[in-house]
Amino acid sequence: MRLATFNVENMFDRAKALNGKDWAEGKPALEAQKELNVLFEKPGYSAADKKRMLKLMTENGLLKSDDSPMLMVRVIRGQLIKRPRVGDAEIVATGRKSWIGWVELKTEPVNEVATLNTARVLCAVGADIQAVIEAEDRTTLRLFNEQVLTQVGGKPFDHVMLVDGNDDRGIDVGLLSQAKYPIVSIRSHVDDVDAKGQIFSRDCAEYEIGLPNGRRLWILLNHLKSKGYGTQAANDAKRKRQAQRVRELYDAHLQAGDNLLAVIGDMNESPGNAPMDPLLRQGSTLKDISSHTNYVSGGKTGTHGSCGPSAKLDYILLSPDLYAKVKAAGIERKGMWGGVNGTLWPHFAELTSADEAASDHAALWADLDI
Repeated sequence: MRLATFNVENMFDRAKALNGKDWAEGKPALEAQKELNVLFEKPGYSAADKKRMLKLMTENGLLKSDDSPMLMVRVIRGQLIKRPRVGDAEIVATGRKSWIGWVELKTEPVNEVATLNTARVLCAVGADIQAVIEAEDRTTLRLFNEQVLTQVGGKPFDHVMLVDGNDDRGIDVGLLSQAKYPIVSIRSHVDDVDAKGQIFSRDCAEYEIGLPNGRRLWILLNHLKSKGYGTQAANDAKRKRQAQRVRELYDAHLQAGDNLLAVIGDMNESPGNAPMDPLLRQGSTLKDISSHTNYVSGGKTGTHGSCGPSAKLDYILLSPDLYAKVKAAGIERKGMWGGVNGTLWPHFAELTSADEAASDHAALWADLDI
């Protein structure tokens, strides 16, 4: 059985703020959207709240219109802001109960060739169980499976599942599997909290997979907090809290007698850094497939960008019993552009420029004798 994970960076539509050449381009819009929606949820708006709203809206092109290049104010009922022809705009809503609405990120279509190259990656990997990171929703994932995979000669998966997480940018985690590996159950952890509040930025979706021999494989699918915006200290702390919770879930399975376990996905962190301690150190029994003697790295240790050592962000971590069943493992980079000129590794012939890349992440896979 082949298990794989791939950050697809959306299949058909992606938030414009996430689509720039670097994080700095979309960072102001991402942060403004988050802060404005937090402010909007307050039961009552103080003078300071209204001043901050106006400042954020001004900086992001929303003062004169509900529509800007990257953001849109969606008003369902009531009125948030008054924009007179003469004079200054003002927030007229008094609190959450006086209007219904929010700020959402505007999206744009993903390059069509890039979408086809995403399908080519999945075909090249040929997984029996395929995790995907940053997929828009289940409908999109189902349509991609049914319509796009076949265009590049692939075989659609029999089971397709995605549960919406906590991120409202359409970057959820999902799972596809072949008929022999049905999804028996799903557990979501979007509501998990600790002393500091909500834990997961997206979700740690637990999938129970039926195996032909009657046993069960548990997959804990993750996309931990990004480094893209917010302070480094806050981001690191958030990822460590998330990793700690994943570790707790993993340990609980072991204690319950489940020994075929995989923690996979985009952890947004290098293995040697502190946020990964709960998963890779501190008494953890999880083992990284990249450390297996049968793992083929393609000459580079990373999974993202130019794939240097510090760019290892994607993981397949296995319980000892599952790690012992690894027969082969590797990385698929043909859907990545590969440096400024696309010369760092071979890629698909159909990939002729950076904007046609399936993703700036590689896909990881492991063959398991189960």
